[in-house]
Amino acid sequence: MTARLVVSLSGVSTRTLSRCVELAAELDRRGVPLTLLYAPGQDGTARAVLDWVTARQGGGDAVLLRGGPGFTASPAHEAGLRLTAAVDLLDRIGLRVDGFAPPRWLATRGTLTALRHQGFRLCAELAGVRDLRAGVVHKGRVLGLGDGRFAEPWWCSWVVLGAARAARRGGLVRVALDARDLSRSGPRQAVVDAVDLALHHGATRTTYRGLMTVGASHKLAAWTSPSFA
Repeated sequence: MTARLVVSLSGVSTRTLSRCVELAAELDRRGVPLTLLYAPGQDGTARAVLDWVTARQGGGDAVLLRGGPGFTASPAHEAGLRLTAAVDLLDRIGLRVDGFAPPRWLATRGTLTALRHQGFRLCAELAGVRDLRAGVVHKGRVLGLGDGRFAEPWWCSWVVLGAARAARRGGLVRVALDARDLSRSGPRQAVVDAVDLALHHGATRTTYRGLMTVGASHKLAAWTSPSFA
């Protein structure tokens, strides 16, 4: 089985934008698209940020809606209201998304129900990427860098080694980075090293949305996310 590589980036803002551009250029040189986890908050709708995100999407990157803390324990009705508000805002700023990344990669049952009702295609969770229409899941744990806590040298090494191991086994390699940590050389280099090792082991470059165009390897019943609501 051929390994697949997905690199996601969250926390794009006016403060982090220049470093996001630099990382994107590094990945462009390797032919690796980004999946941008976009939160349409006050700074996320700044013109410079929105223009960059829109341009990246037009160039082949994927964009997922990044869920805020309010989704952590939301029942279906409340999650639906939050999604409706977010989608309306995205429509007003001209950005279309059909994928969702929950806070801490943990989706409640209520959130999953609301996503299906809203017509979302996928939900990127901690241990896999759920195809909400086909009823299958692509297994692969997030190798995450960010939020300061997960940027120490030992954690960066764990991400790099984890990416290499998953690629050797023909699995799904999911490297995730918070843009706020791009100012630190360790996390930034760890992403590049993880990508290079995955490609060295023959991983195919894709995005979260791109995963939905190929057959999933596991039925949804084989794994379900933790229930919080």
